[in-house]
Amino acid sequence: MENLEELLTERLAHAMEAATGHPADPALRRSAHADFQADGALALARQLGRPPREIAAAILARSTLDDLVSSAEISGPGFVNLTIRDDVLAGRAGQLAADPRLGVPEVADPGVIVVDYSGPNVAKEMHVGHLRSTVLGDAAARVLGWLGHTVIRINHLGDWGTPFGMLIEHMMEIGEAEASHTLSAGDLSAFYQAARAAFDSDPDFAARSRARVVALQNGDPQTLRLWAQLGAESRKYFMTVYRQLGVLLADADFQGESRYNGDLAGVVSALDGLGLLTESDGALCAFPAGFAGRDGEPLPLIVRKSDGGFGYPATDLAALRSRVDGLGAGRLLYFVGAPQRQHFEMVFQVAREAGWLGGASPEHIAFGSVLGTDGKMLKTRAGGTVKLTELLTEAVTRAEAAIGGRGVPDPAAVARAVGIGAVKYADLSTDRIKDYVFDWDRMLSFDGNTAPYLQYANARIQSILRTAGGAPENGTVVLTNPAERALALELTGFGAVVTRAGETLEFHGLATYLFGLASLFSKFYETSTVLVEDRAVRGSRLTLCAATARTLITGLGLLGIEAPERM
Repeated sequence: MENLEELLTERLAHAMEAATGHPADPALRRSAHADFQADGALALARQLGRPPREIAAAILARSTLDDLVSSAEISGPGFVNLTIRDDVLAGRAGQLAADPRLGVPEVADPGVIVVDYSGPNVAKEMHVGHLRSTVLGDAAARVLGWLGHTVIRINHLGDWGTPFGMLIEHMMEIGEAEASHTLSAGDLSAFYQAARAAFDSDPDFAARSRARVVALQNGDPQTLRLWAQLGAESRKYFMTVYRQLGVLLADADFQGESRYNGDLAGVVSALDGLGLLTESDGALCAFPAGFAGRDGEPLPLIVRKSDGGFGYPATDLAALRSRVDGLGAGRLLYFVGAPQRQHFEMVFQVAREAGWLGGASPEHIAFGSVLGTDGKMLKTRAGGTVKLTELLTEAVTRAEAAIGGRGVPDPAAVARAVGIGAVKYADLSTDRIKDYVFDWDRMLSFDGNTAPYLQYANARIQSILRTAGGAPENGTVVLTNPAERALALELTGFGAVVTRAGETLEFHGLATYLFGLASLFSKFYETSTVLVEDRAVRGSRLTLCAATARTLITGLGLLGIEAPERM
């Protein structure tokens, strides 16, 4: 079912071209003065040098909107205000209630999309710095998959390089059994810090660690076995965190940097053969077009270091090439913090110049940082890094306290849903490119734009539906007051919002929509008694309730957030 916004946009676009001979965007949006407002006449008037109200009048004269709108008026300098007919709204609300997809169309041209997210380092604990990549990337995987794309989730682990000589040597020094016990207990930080301390204080240990790196790179069987054990124990820990956080990442999604070791020399050879590498101080560098330093000199991307080793650029180029050629990906999404913007843009440009992209589109999906209430990077009270497991545990503990007196049947499950949901929603409801403040009191509040508020709105609707014995299977909606009308109109907008989220990967728009829907339901609930004797009105209002609950559940689910039936 084509949503109202798309339908109006399509018809107004035809009318604009018919009236002026120029194709243009109607620039349709929701409005406080009507149901929708089209601003496109103003931009078209500037382009044509004609009065915008004259353009607006010409557009309305050539439009076919009578079957959809009850009024179409020109206001201000040339805005077109549109009010949807009540019978159209009622009919569409009833259709949405019976539609399994709630008016969200699958994409017409589904593709293969790689979503690269989370990316922790082996033998290091996940911390708050991994939160945004994991939560945002997971929402992208959910939304894009529901829209009909084939989504390939990739967790690009840091599992190779110089630190592993130190870590493996520490395993050998303390014994495999002790190392396995420490790692399986999830105390990766203690293991890493002990290895680091030995490396920094003991020259002999440091020398052995460097030799161990060479052994690892040369494929020494014992070293590789210990390296694999280190990775396996780390992945078990990562999966514990992912289950706690409630994300889709699974064992099969782990793809470490080591996966591409055999491809790195070929990447260098291919780029060199294309004339894209230049030797600089013994290193082989690419100088992608469009990148210069403060002095105006071209910026290098070091593909092979002066010691013959390979760094992140080579690995990222090999991974990109593999994802395009091996997986057939058309869209490659990298959920990595904003500070890595230039690195990825340079990698993408080198791949572009090498002709490795074909029709694929790589995108760095940047995001800001998590700040404390003091406006600085979120830290523990002692000034250390906040471990992700500890943060999530605290979220659930605080949620237990918040719902303690509500008498829910399964308080532990509800506390998990509320606590983890609060953490996710605080992230996803913020413009992802911006930093956001991690504030326990705000995110766990049952008032305002929070996950608990939305979850409670759904639980309240579920209570109504249980009392009523459910909603009619094929309910007919009748609109008897403004609150019902406003709720019905908002329900028709879900499809456009989800489609836009899949295109922009900006999930705060979906969060804002859900908050608006829950707020309108609250007004509807205050002004419209649902369980009335009039069967038609009762059935209509139960249908609106059911459609609202399903939209909240579906929308929160796309954000990776549970919606308990009782709270």
